[in-house]
Amino acid sequence: MSNNPDQNTQVSAEVEGGLPAPTDTPPERPGEGPEPTAHLAALLKEAEDEAARLKDAWLRAKAETENVRKQAQNDLAKAHKYAIERFAQDLLTVKDALELSLATPNATTEALKDGVELTLKNLNAAFDKARIVEIDPTGEKYDPHRHQAMTMIESAEPPGTVVQVFQKGYLLNDRVLRPALVAVAKAKDGSA
Repeated sequence: MSNNPDQNTQVSAEVEGGLPAPTDTPPERPGEGPEPTAHLAALLKEAEDEAARLKDAWLRAKAETENVRKQAQNDLAKAHKYAIERFAQDLLTVKDALELSLATPNATTEALKDGVELTLKNLNAAFDKARIVEIDPTGEKYDPHRHQAMTMIESAEPPGTVVQVFQKGYLLNDRVLRPALVAVAKAKDGSA
């Protein structure tokens, strides 16, 4: 009790009147009971469950991505390994035609010529299917990307023109497989 008689009287009156005596603890708020730890434990459990679901979903997505990556690698390896399968099948008819021509007993020159022509026809068909195109640049302007100059020849053609083809070149889908080996015209006075 305090030394102030008025204050003591007031406290006594409150206790006698049934009013609670003041304390240092704050009053309870609505919704907060004596069990806030149970509510926090439920929230923690809910968060842990959500984290576990998300981790599981992430692991599944990661595994699926890894499976797709491995499948793509396998597909790419197979594509490289068997890329020429169709072309090889087309070349089998060429081989068959050559073997048939050579296997003919007592073949005449005419029969051998017919066999070689058939073989060339089959080979050209295989090249067409594989999009292999012949480079025969006679009379064209020299192109260092498609032609390989072997020599320069004095010619009536303008300088830099292909005047002779020693060996044809070939393109595969616009990519040079083999450049054409050519002779290029030079000016009559010796300058190119």
